[in-house]
Amino acid sequence: MQLMIILDGTVVTVALPTIQAELGFSQAGLAWVMNSYLIAFAGLLLLAGRIGDLIGSKRVFVAGLGLFTAASLLCGVAGSAEVLIAGRFLQGVGGALASAVILGMIVSLYPAPGEQARAMGVYSFTAASGASIGLIFGGVITQTIGWHWAFLINVPIGVASLAFAVRLLARQPGLGLANGADVLGAVLVTAGLSLGVYTIVQTAEPQATLTRTVVLAAASLLLLAAFVVRQARIKNPLLALRIFRRRQLTVANGVVVLLFAAGFGFQFTTALYVQRVLGYDSLTTGLAFLPAPLMNGLMSLSLAPRLTVRFGPRKMLIAGLVVFLLVLLWISRAPVDGSYVVNVGPVLAVMGAGIGVAIPASIMLAMSGADAGDAGLASGLNNTAQQAGAAVGTAVLAALAASTTTSRLAEGAGGLLALRDGYGAAWLAAAGFVLAALLLSVSLLRSPASVGGREYVERS
Repeated sequence: MQLMIILDGTVVTVALPTIQAELGFSQAGLAWVMNSYLIAFAGLLLLAGRIGDLIGSKRVFVAGLGLFTAASLLCGVAGSAEVLIAGRFLQGVGGALASAVILGMIVSLYPAPGEQARAMGVYSFTAASGASIGLIFGGVITQTIGWHWAFLINVPIGVASLAFAVRLLARQPGLGLANGADVLGAVLVTAGLSLGVYTIVQTAEPQATLTRTVVLAAASLLLLAAFVVRQARIKNPLLALRIFRRRQLTVANGVVVLLFAAGFGFQFTTALYVQRVLGYDSLTTGLAFLPAPLMNGLMSLSLAPRLTVRFGPRKMLIAGLVVFLLVLLWISRAPVDGSYVVNVGPVLAVMGAGIGVAIPASIMLAMSGADAGDAGLASGLNNTAQQAGAAVGTAVLAALAASTTTSRLAEGAGGLLALRDGYGAAWLAAAGFVLAALLLSVSLLRSPASVGGREYVERS
């Protein structure tokens, strides 16, 4: 299920030109095929995670999966821009409901550290490789059977997943709505998060101005501040602020934000470099990303769980971040006439390996800081950190690349050189995100006392 949701977030990317031509989207309106999904998804994750704690994670997961599947069908048969955007919004709602409780369910289903490390490896593979696989599938599907199948392919997968979920997942009783049914708080946090994501994505629209962006950002912060004040004062808060007193959880989620900001921003700008500088078409661009999920799968599904049991998640996180940082510094020097064999393929392969180590370790560290009763909340918080990082990273790196390109063109640089310099600046900014995550991990994070029954002591 998680792979399907992550795939859907990126598989549409390479199909956008075809969708625009067939459904008559304007250039500004086309962005809402992505934005409507992202706003609903990111805005509801935290609320959905808490609802899972209150009424039971299985109920929330099944409801989200059913809604996501139905919305995928609506998108697949859409004959107008309005229907497609509405379907994408509903996909975001369903995806948030299902995704928000997944981590909590994994922790509950696999309490033993060794088993949990393997389960987190599978989860992280879907989270880290889903975007790359989505680019590959998007190119193949669009150029063979049409863009509609980018959505319709979810329907049989969703129906099968729903049947297995209903039959195999054990019912997990919740705490009860009386222990946190804060309707006003739910409205405030959902509105604040959704407006925050909208503030980020609207910066790419032609009508975006600095004043408008500042006003929207201020409104988002005010809503979130009102939510925090309310949570501190009511008896049964939707978000127990005490959870942020756990340094492990708070710092690890900060690392997740930075890691996903760098990872998703890197994939976005690298796809543009391959298309606009090296001249690849959509299908070839998708296939060019194949080394990333292959290496990520090798690490996160096979090697990383065993290494995590032996050395602990903190050391694995630090190792993965170091690898990713070196990769970003490497590709930042890619030339205009770069070669896939030298400048792109090896970078994607090594990046996939580094991410395959870092992401499961960061998630394990974040979830280790939560009690069983807060598993759904911690899961929703971690998913929110992932989506916030992805949104912020993509927006910031895209804006930096565009502004750098514009400046270089004004200085008289050639078109391709200006584009390359823009992407180079974006890759260096991504390296800055990773460096910040590395410093946090080294200075503030600690591994659990043991993993898989093997005790060890780490020194910072």
